[in-house]
Amino acid sequence: MDHNAAIEVGGWTLEPLEEGSLRLDGGAMWGVVPKNLWSAWTPAADDNTIALATRPFLARRGDHVVVIEAGVGARWEPKKRAYFHLDGGRLEAALKRRGVRPEEVGHAVASHAHWDHIGAWVVEREGRPEPLFQNARHHLSALEIRRCLDPEPVRRASYRAEDLTAIEARGLLEPFSGERELLPGLAVLEVGGHSAGISVVLIGDRGGPRAVFWSDVCPTAHHIQPPYIMAYDLDVVRSYQQRSRLFAAAAEQGWISLFFHDSERALGRLVQDGPRFRLVEG
Repeated sequence: MDHNAAIEVGGWTLEPLEEGSLRLDGGAMWGVVPKNLWSAWTPAADDNTIALATRPFLARRGDHVVVIEAGVGARWEPKKRAYFHLDGGRLEAALKRRGVRPEEVGHAVASHAHWDHIGAWVVEREGRPEPLFQNARHHLSALEIRRCLDPEPVRRASYRAEDLTAIEARGLLEPFSGERELLPGLAVLEVGGHSAGISVVLIGDRGGPRAVFWSDVCPTAHHIQPPYIMAYDLDVVRSYQQRSRLFAAAAEQGWISLFFHDSERALGRLVQDGPRFRLVEG
């Protein structure tokens, strides 16, 4: 399967966009999973970090042009860039290859407000932070907006307020809570666990063919067992409950899974095999 190819789901055309990459500690990304298991799936470097993609998705249906997630962006000081091996800022170029200009994007949807997911919403123009998508409504959980603009001390390092202030100043930030259909056949579902207001994005009409953008609810194609929860998750019990429920629904209903952080695989389909899940070609 060509994981960079467009797919059709419920009247939407979905295309993966290679925005950038970073490296995070493998133990943190895998939580209680033993290293002798996860290192075979996501090999670690000498500093114990593993390679992670930042892969937004372009969604188009009729006149609607939507970018799901954004990525790390390019606005990083050298120290942090080196520490996390940050290599981002290619979202505009990725869209150009798909024939889309930033001003044509009408909706930008984010699963949550961690800096590696919304950093690319904002670019620097003439020394000032400006929205990349100047005509887009930017959809984000109200709870995540509050956490980003006024983070709790224990989670402060996960958020960067400047990723939202330029959006908010332009009147482009639109909060949501719970479950909401943003456009016909494109909905967000707030689930919590990894962060207070993390959401999954569901593409396609209820009862028909669907895709699910997992974000950090299931960061890679190897995290598809409910107990494989990152140490970064704020509420492990909630993560386990939501992952168990959603993975079962995805398998039962044949949803196509879209992965943000997997360096090699953009999508696949979950199949339940006894108490475990396995991934098959989409």
